[in-house]
Amino acid sequence: MNKKKAAQQAVELLKQEYPDAGCSLTYEKPHELMIATRLAAQCTDARVNIVCKDLFQKYRSVEDFSKAQVTDVEEIIKSCGLYKTKAKDIVAMCRMLMEKYNGQLPDTVEELTKLPGIGRKTANLVVGDIYHKPAIVCDTHCIRITNLLGLTDSKDPLKVENQLRPLLAPEESNNFCHRLVLHGRAVCVARRPNCEACVLNVCCKHYADIKK
Repeated sequence: MNKKKAAQQAVELLKQEYPDAGCSLTYEKPHELMIATRLAAQCTDARVNIVCKDLFQKYRSVEDFSKAQVTDVEEIIKSCGLYKTKAKDIVAMCRMLMEKYNGQLPDTVEELTKLPGIGRKTANLVVGDIYHKPAIVCDTHCIRITNLLGLTDSKDPLKVENQLRPLLAPEESNNFCHRLVLHGRAVCVARRPNCEACVLNVCCKHYADIKK
């Protein structure tokens, strides 16, 4: 089976397994998704959702965050880890949004990655989930599972993104990445993937290799 066919099969199988694809971070406004995703680095989504409840209650807009004291933000997000860097980035990105983008999130990966602390993963998530444009969010689950499937062969997020783009239908790419996260948490768990129970084992290079 070639890579494109394997990718198409993986998309359909994950659709059946996880019909309700979506981001597990809780947000109501576009900037809240961006900030929550920044906080999620080396932190669980569950912890981020708890922290963001208080954070978004105190700072309700991009403008509010742009005027915040970094030390005050630090205090609220302390339990997320790397809180000093994250707090500094959050205030700086919102100041830049006010100064250069009239408080609105840009709708392209290229513009979003100009913001402090925003990498391609967060930028793609915003472009896909907020602006509903085709996007490929290469988080650890996406990279690991697509490597196992044989669709990609790199640990570098940009390389994986570029390898996946020609394999995925644009309208499927966003939800495919969301479903990979769900599958990575439930079945294809790092260090102990449950291959026998995996719906993707019919199109997985790793499974084929271990069965030889």
